Amino acid sequence: MKPVIFGCSGPVLSDVEREFFATVQPVGFILFARNIQSPQQLLTLTTDLRLCLDRPDVLIAIDQEGGRVQRMTVPHWQKYPPMAVFGDCASIDRTLAEHALAMNCMLIADDLRRVGINVDCLPVLDVPVDDGDQIIGDRAFAKDPELVAELGRIVVDSFTGAGVLPVMKHIPGHGRALVDSHKDLPRVSTPLDTLRSTDFTPFKSLADCPLGMTAHIVFEDIDPGRPATTSSRVITDVIRGELGFEGILMTDDLSMDALQGDMADRATASLAAGCDLILHCNGDMNEMKAVAGALDTVPGQLQTRLNTLMPVSNSNTSIDRNKLEADYCAAMKRLYRLIEG
Repeated sequence: MKPVIFGCSGPVLSDVEREFFATVQPVGFILFARNIQSPQQLLTLTTDLRLCLDRPDVLIAIDQEGGRVQRMTVPHWQKYPPMAVFGDCASIDRTLAEHALAMNCMLIADDLRRVGINVDCLPVLDVPVDDGDQIIGDRAFAKDPELVAELGRIVVDSFTGAGVLPVMKHIPGHGRALVDSHKDLPRVSTPLDTLRSTDFTPFKSLADCPLGMTAHIVFEDIDPGRPATTSSRVITDVIRGELGFEGILMTDDLSMDALQGDMADRATASLAAGCDLILHCNGDMNEMKAVAGALDTVPGQLQTRLNTLMPVSNSNTSIDRNKLEADYCAAMKRLYRLIEG
């Protein structure tokens, strides 16, 4: 098994992909809109992905946030709101916001479990600033770090309780980025003391989250030469040290333009800096082969930590879906009335 999570190219696995995944044995997979057509098709795909690996401890992830970032959507799944909606409501009625958010996460988790997905790359714990790039925007809860932490806790606990593993992102903070890291490398010049009292706060509060995803961002007051994903200073001193995160740390997508070098270089640099898992999303076979060729097998310590995640993703949780949807709908109507005044 190799320490990587791969994407695949379409809604059905090709023979080439099946053979490649069976040979490489990645830790897991991540799915996108290009992989999704219907609930039955998606369940077939996740089943096939597991059969490629023929083992029980397979992570199958997705970015199912709501708002702009929702891979499973209408007409087969309902459209969920962006996280900022719950932050806006919390400033008026905290109890309602927390209740609605918990139900929102339970419904998303149920959607995922029904189609064989056991990891959601949520919560977004970034704290946005007024002049930041809108790649984060309403994906964030709020500009108040403490509120972000409190609502993020509800997401983590709700997903964990519903049998889906949460991934907090983008550690140690993407909110100050002035450019989209999909397109270029953001550089943040904010002093470290300011970062400690703002951007870092939610991640430190949720340091017990089982999985975390790095930010492809240079923090000039920590390591001016490398983005967090490939910086041992950021990972060792800040993420593992100051923030106290002991969970499994994965990179953001290696194929994003914020990173330099070929895919093999990006993968080895990330692992050398202290990341546990490589994330490569676009399904490009040549790139995946380059990444896989640069990786050794999963070390024993990481295997042990991965094993501790399986009881969550294999839990037999069940809900009264009809009642939950009715309660959620009523709560969201109240929430929107409050927000809209």
